[in-house]
Amino acid sequence: MNVIEMRNVTKNYGKLKALDDITLSLPAGRIIGLLGKNGAGKSTMMRSLLGFLHFQGEIELLGTPIHRHRESIHNHVAFIPDVNCLDNKLTVQQTLSYVSALNPSWNQEKANELMSRSDLPLKQKVGHLSKGMKTKLYLLITLSLDVQLLLLDEPTLGLDIVFRKEFFNTILGEFYDDSKTILISTHQVEEVEHILQDIIFIDHGKLVLHEDINVLKKKYSVLTLPQERKKELENLNPLLINYTLGHVSGIVSSEVAIEEAQVNRPTLSDLFVAKVGGYHE
Repeated sequence: MNVIEMRNVTKNYGKLKALDDITLSLPAGRIIGLLGKNGAGKSTMMRSLLGFLHFQGEIELLGTPIHRHRESIHNHVAFIPDVNCLDNKLTVQQTLSYVSALNPSWNQEKANELMSRSDLPLKQKVGHLSKGMKTKLYLLITLSLDVQLLLLDEPTLGLDIVFRKEFFNTILGEFYDDSKTILISTHQVEEVEHILQDIIFIDHGKLVLHEDINVLKKKYSVLTLPQERKKELENLNPLLINYTLGHVSGIVSSEVAIEEAQVNRPTLSDLFVAKVGGYHE
């Protein structure tokens, strides 16, 4: 059974088509990146999956048709949005007690283990925590739920590099195994590329690409030559050309070669720009 099934899903905001006839199947046991520019439709897709938005088409989550948001979905799905929804008036301890009482999937043993290794101040109010500490609390809560699917929507937005690294290390160490699935929405792929197994490119609401990352990268090579040999590279009709000091590089089919060219595998960022275009901040 696929964890997520989307069939001809469309979401309009007036004249803006945020999702444009998306059909997608995602299996269990994978870490999947959802990559797009700002405004590409990533957050709209996430919220549609959870039933927060009305849409046209069909969505199934863990075999259950999604027509509207139901609290029972969180028995199996955890969601970390780009802004947290913690109550600033509660202390950290009160927050943990409140969430544990509401969620049948709460794993108190896991929560105790995670808290023992965190530096979260139990008596401090959430409103007095830094953004990084709030995100850490939200992450701890999420990882204390025994769920099958984790949805992350720009989860490290605004965090410094130390918190970002710790965040993804914790996700891998405490949540992921081959029975669970993680879908990470981001427009900064460099920090998660090393953990992803599959990638989705979305642009202007359209599905541009969905593929196993290893399969995708094997299709292309990056050939690098001195700039005076630029014409040789252009003759191969590369997907993308980049310039460095004294050299020119191009993404081409892995089946072609140029004598004495330096050969590397493309990054996801390179492939995204080649397939979709540059980032718009």
